[in-house]
Amino acid sequence: MIRIDSVTKRYPDGTVAVDRLSLEIPDRSITVLVGPSGCGKTTTLRMINRMVEPTEGTILLDGQDILRQPVNTLRRSMGYVIQNAGLFQHRTIIDNIATVPRLLGWSKDKARERARELMERVGLDAALAKRYPYQLSGGQQQRVGVARALAADPPVLLMDEPFSAVDPVVRKGLQDELLRIQEELGKTIVFVTHDIDEAVKIGTMVAVMRTGGRLAQYAPPAELLTSPADAFVEDFLGADRGIRRLSFFPSAGLELSTGPVVAVDATAEQLAERVRDSADAPYLLVTDADGRPLGWSEPQHLTAGEVEVGRLLSHGRPFVAGTDSLRAALDCAVLSPTGWAVAVDADGKVAGVVSQQTIAEAIRGAHAQGRTDAKVAG
Repeated sequence: MIRIDSVTKRYPDGTVAVDRLSLEIPDRSITVLVGPSGCGKTTTLRMINRMVEPTEGTILLDGQDILRQPVNTLRRSMGYVIQNAGLFQHRTIIDNIATVPRLLGWSKDKARERARELMERVGLDAALAKRYPYQLSGGQQQRVGVARALAADPPVLLMDEPFSAVDPVVRKGLQDELLRIQEELGKTIVFVTHDIDEAVKIGTMVAVMRTGGRLAQYAPPAELLTSPADAFVEDFLGADRGIRRLSFFPSAGLELSTGPVVAVDATAEQLAERVRDSADAPYLLVTDADGRPLGWSEPQHLTAGEVEVGRLLSHGRPFVAGTDSLRAALDCAVLSPTGWAVAVDADGKVAGVVSQQTIAEAIRGAHAQGRTDAKVAG
């Protein structure tokens, strides 16, 4: 969809913002531009829709040189989302979303109908349609910005640090929502961020850029974390890149144990059986009658029919077996007061428990497989 070929942006004072950059941006994917301040990532994004004109080189959109297209037509064919949403404060939410369809000549009714559809798609309550931007939270405003960018169903979506102004919890929700929408719609998205965690989470491809607008490495996130191109990329990824890499290994192969799991209404015989079956586990996980976790207890403190739920140790945050990654499983084990992680199924019922040692063995196996795959690819 987008090909950037030896593009340079040089300003009249001699400053080079982007230096001979070449990138092929895959269709129906999220390509993330990441790097330190002054590396030219926002300039690159703005050259794609000609908010900034390139000095040298060529940018092709679906095989056509963007410089040969009328600039207004080009920009209306792309969705554009910026930090703080950039909404029109004097327009209602529904009319903000309907902006581009109206510019393209849609009737007001048709544009507003489209806006209502998109509000639902991005997770906005229909009751917000007649409110104004200042009446919404930061996260809600960013959702409006995404909806507005999608309103005319453009094939390309440009996103310039769209989630950086919101708190971490809201940011994670917006990232998850973007991934869900992308899975449904399959747009070609170019996303700018300075946050490597965000880049690794959402990117299909990640372009790490150096100061001065030069490309340091362009690769899928897993490859980037496994094989940084040089010291600059390695430093930018940070000392915990090995932990980040665990996000790409599934927890499906973890060996879960059900021996240390006992129901709150277990009989004395069942309780004794669980104690025998879990000789290697210093704690038992107590579940409610429906199989959902309540907390941990040392076996000697459990008496059939007399379990005091309020005195149980917290079971921590469980991970979803087979769905969450090894990183999520490790995080659960580390944060657990017992050192064991609780695995649940999609309904929140206990699927088993797993120790840090078992997770560590799975991690060593995953890293060994990753090294083997890298050699084969090489």
